[in-house]
Amino acid sequence: MSESDPLITTFNFVLPRGLMDQAGNVHRQGTMRLATAKDEIIADKYPRERKSPTYRTLLMLSRVITRLGTLTQVTSEHLEGLFTKDLAYLREFYNRINQQGNVLIATQCPQCSHGFDVELVLSGKSSATP
Repeated sequence: MSESDPLITTFNFVLPRGLMDQAGNVHRQGTMRLATAKDEIIADKYPRERKSPTYRTLLMLSRVITRLGTLTQVTSEHLEGLFTKDLAYLREFYNRINQQGNVLIATQCPQCSHGFDVELVLSGKSSATP
């Protein structure tokens, strides 16, 4: 990455199943930002996290997911309603975008449901492979 390349810190995703809210709306498309040291520190402060590593995951995800469908503030309580397939997807997505280098992640078109891989390149360049 050269000094003129912008630092990309947010990434779009589409959940395999989606999060259903209390009104029955399903939220699938979202945005996640890169994690910071502060996110880790704050997640470690919660007593509930000490009893359950899965809850720590929910806390971390709630800090880095900046949008999910029409939800602009995602809480760990929202994420408690995730299907396990979606939680696994978000864990993998989180791990991949926070790693160094190029990564592939399986996704699908929200209109036609066609599956394809997206190469996430943390240097700011991204290419899709349908």
